[in-house]
Amino acid sequence: MTQETVRIGKKEIILVGTVHISKDSVEEVRRVIEKENPDVVGVELCESRFDALKNAKKWEDTNILDIIKEGKIFLFLINLLLSNYQKRLGDKFGVKPGSEFIEAISIAEKKNIKIALIDRNIQTTLKRAWNKMKLKEKFKLMFGVFLGFFEEEEGEENIIEKLQDKDIVNELLNELSEEIPSVKETLIDERDQYIALKILESDAEKFVAVIGRGHMDGVIKALKKISKRNLKSDIKNLELIPKKKSYLKYIGYLIPILFFGLVIYGFFDRGVDFTLNIMLMWILVTGITAAIGAAVAFAHPVSIIVAFLVAPITTLHPTLASGWFAGLAELKYRKPTMKDFEDLNHINGFRDLWNNRVTRIILVVAFTNVGGTIGTLYALPYIISLFRGG
Repeated sequence: MTQETVRIGKKEIILVGTVHISKDSVEEVRRVIEKENPDVVGVELCESRFDALKNAKKWEDTNILDIIKEGKIFLFLINLLLSNYQKRLGDKFGVKPGSEFIEAISIAEKKNIKIALIDRNIQTTLKRAWNKMKLKEKFKLMFGVFLGFFEEEEGEENIIEKLQDKDIVNELLNELSEEIPSVKETLIDERDQYIALKILESDAEKFVAVIGRGHMDGVIKALKKISKRNLKSDIKNLELIPKKKSYLKYIGYLIPILFFGLVIYGFFDRGVDFTLNIMLMWILVTGITAAIGAAVAFAHPVSIIVAFLVAPITTLHPTLASGWFAGLAELKYRKPTMKDFEDLNHINGFRDLWNNRVTRIILVVAFTNVGGTIGTLYALPYIISLFRGG
């Protein structure tokens, strides 16, 4: 097991590096806390992750409407798939993910030791990562998560052995930084700094911090570099959600301007019939592609019809999405049951995603939006080509 001690002034910091699905980690955490008897025990959890670990029914509080309205569908799916993948590994190796954190908290409570949650809020981390990522990186992350989650389990026996080798963990992080630099920066580097800041913020002279092994080196480096004078402002800066400057937003406004400009020009230059053909073509292409997207997600027939009807309008409105309306229709006609929410903890394959009414609504929204986007990307260039051909 990995254990490091860092002394900063009178403060003694004992870092315990753990593997999240290892019985040895649980035993090591118990041993260190009982031996050191610190003033504070810190765990690499935020409030929401702490509640999720203690509450086995965490997904039952999912608000689907908020997910749809706030555009959180991809973040929700990533969070769900990663959580269930870790749970699957935990079931395979007989250890509940996060057991070392629960053990640390349990021992601290028994010994009346103060507990500190030292990780950044998971939603803040995901939002910061998502906002910093380029479109290509987002697709790469989504495909990577899906492929990694649904691939065959034949290699999982080697995962624990790999995780127990600190060099391999660092190598994996380096590979991540090369593939998706913004994700590595936000998910790893920023959290290393945040954890170190929260540790130094405590007045405890002896502080035991239970953190994932992949964070060990980064946290140690951050502890030695941080100036205690700026602790609160540094923490606040890492908790902010940066506003993303996205060219896609401007494209969303450009599309209706371009389309209606073509309609007006076509009316005066080519006449009524040509203009009507343009509009009919737009309606059919965007409507059909959005409906196909909904159908691929096995949406309710009414949801597919809704996707077809709203896509020609929403594709011309920069703040609306056809998937929202198809998702709301799906929610109305196939309202998730309590069992669907309970089963979110047991999604282990593509079939489970489509069979569960909660995730199917999310898929309906996502696939409908993708279909409408494909229709827009095809229809506009085709309409422009009609002017050259006349």
